[in-house]
Amino acid sequence: MNAVEIEEAVSQLAEAPFNPEEFPYAFLEAFGNKTTTIQRLKSAGSASTNQSDLGGVLQRNNIHLKVCPEGEVTATLTALRQSPATTRYKAKFILATDGQSFEAENMADGETVACDYRDFSDHFGFFLPLAGITTVRQIRENAFDIKATGRLNRLYVELLKQNPNWDKTEGQEAFNHFMARLIFCFFAEDTNIFHSEGLFTQTITQMSAQDGSNTHEVLLEVFRAMATPLKEREPAGIRNWANVFPYVNGGLFSGSVEVPRFNKVARSYLLHVGNLDWKKSTPIFSGYDSGGGG
Repeated sequence: MNAVEIEEAVSQLAEAPFNPEEFPYAFLEAFGNKTTTIQRLKSAGSASTNQSDLGGVLQRNNIHLKVCPEGEVTATLTALRQSPATTRYKAKFILATDGQSFEAENMADGETVACDYRDFSDHFGFFLPLAGITTVRQIRENAFDIKATGRLNRLYVELLKQNPNWDKTEGQEAFNHFMARLIFCFFAEDTNIFHSEGLFTQTITQMSAQDGSNTHEVLLEVFRAMATPLKEREPAGIRNWANVFPYVNGGLFSGSVEVPRFNKVARSYLLHVGNLDWKKSTPIFSGYDSGGGG
């Protein structure tokens, strides 16, 4: 598994209902452990490869983790740290969770993670050595970009299913331009470029049908507004709900405004991408100006 695939698997685990019995195995599976490996950890008696001395799950040379009663996460992490088995079997990480809180530690350098359970996927880069990925520092520094890449890729693939002509040579440039516009809008709504947090995603949510049938029309109008100087908007007939978007100088919204057709799944992916915290992204569009009165 690569980093994008791991991020997707970890995010799905964090979003799913918490299952205390299955969590340790699902966590290991998200980092690429095979079914046979998981089954050996689950096995009882001499056939088991689980080396935990605390009633948790210890995969030798990898991780010692334990699900604990609510409110006992910090104490459980301490117990894992002090466990003779953690040392004997050279666990790289220790991890404790009660389904509400989540704490972990890298045993090599003492670096820790402490967060709400639902947010642990934001720290997937911390655990990448579990998957044999050693470029941890670089990936950790770009963890959000990897998360966003996975989300955008799912949107891209779904849109291609609905718009197969866009995958041809003549459509590829337009598709790439469209995706660049989306990324700008996601970044802009979370960094005050739009002067209203979440404006783009909220507009799509409110103005487009749940089946995705008119999502392309909503996006077209938003893009058209951002390509139109303020003084030209009234004669251009820009809709009131789109008129709140600023005029964006630069080439991103100039020229042809093409938008692929959406279905329910693609619209859902679009909103899911928009709900990420794009303040964590590299400001790749810092060269663009907005708010010009034109």
